[in-house]
Amino acid sequence: MIRFLAIVQDLRISGTSEGIVSRSFLAKLRASYPAAEIDVVYICTYEREDRLDLLPVNNIKTFLIDLKIPFFTKFINRFYWRIFHESLNDKYLINKYTQIIKNIDYHQYDHIFIRSAGVEHEMILATKDLPILKKAIINFHDPFPLFWYAGSKSKFSFLELYRLKNICEVVKQAKVCSSPAQLLSNDLEHLYGSRKRFYTYPHQFCSSVFDFSDNSQMIKKSKKVTISYHGAIMFGRDIEIVLDAYQELIEENAIFENETELICRLKGVNLKMLQEKYKTMGNIILLDTLNFVNSSIEQMQEADILLILENGPLYSNTLMGKAPFLADLRKPILALSPQRSEIRGLVEDQKYIATMDDKNEIKNKLKILIEERLNSDVEVFPFGDYFSDGNFRKMLDEVLMFEPKN
Repeated sequence: MIRFLAIVQDLRISGTSEGIVSRSFLAKLRASYPAAEIDVVYICTYEREDRLDLLPVNNIKTFLIDLKIPFFTKFINRFYWRIFHESLNDKYLINKYTQIIKNIDYHQYDHIFIRSAGVEHEMILATKDLPILKKAIINFHDPFPLFWYAGSKSKFSFLELYRLKNICEVVKQAKVCSSPAQLLSNDLEHLYGSRKRFYTYPHQFCSSVFDFSDNSQMIKKSKKVTISYHGAIMFGRDIEIVLDAYQELIEENAIFENETELICRLKGVNLKMLQEKYKTMGNIILLDTLNFVNSSIEQMQEADILLILENGPLYSNTLMGKAPFLADLRKPILALSPQRSEIRGLVEDQKYIATMDDKNEIKNKLKILIEERLNSDVEVFPFGDYFSDGNFRKMLDEVLMFEPKN
């Protein structure tokens, strides 16, 4: 019997990208290896209701970390980091993870997954010099450091350089490193000077690890075709160019005005300003974001065309966490992407892709999708079988079969 261990930071059902894909990863791992033993070490930073009972695993051990840094440590760090270009605050917090991970009896497992969350990558940094790395498959959810994140405004500092040095050591010591995007794997392999290949297995979505019984906050569609975007506006994403393109469409076409609407659930943007700008456009509805369950149900049941905004404006090497969820809905998508992006390489029909800063292309592609959806609600597969169970098993097996050379 194969024994797996997953060490994770985020299993939330509240809508965080890593929480969704980590829960789904565990479900897909169980589907691929139904007879395996799957244990989980869950390191979180505050108490919450994560519905761990829905996860198809054998055992879960949860550890709660207190992120409060002692006053003395913070005081000394005011001077320390300027002299040594290393943060005592970082060391204090990362050591909290290290103390948990180093006490894991890793010898009993055949494969160990260590999954990062967020942009700080504390979990990965905490494994530096630990023997568990000999069996570890490290997964980078995002680029590290944040300076390299496409669309980021973060500045590169001596502290980031020190963190980067430590990450390079972890990569060197780990059995396998991976990411959910081929472009990201290529970039990290080069950035970290890895002598080993970075593998790729994409984000997954599995509905069985979520409770979709609450639909109290969702709204019903009021038109025949509803275009929908749910998400944050950050890292170079631009929602206004979509709204302007759609506005032109409905001003030019009475059928579109009578039969379509665009509903956006937005985070990280001045919502009141946008609502004021488009207040005369009854077909454009701008709202706050919902919790993951209600947001998902709204997109499952009410939306007809789904929007994806990739990072940009020049390059996006990450796979959006919502991509496998939207693929599972089998509805048309329109991805607004830079010229070089991960999703461009995955979408088989170019009618589902528009250049993120080209309003005319966005308008034309949106027009095509609306016309098709007005006449048919047939299932479509914009990503082909990329997010299928079979492809996941194939890509994961490639990772599991890797044996490092001595």
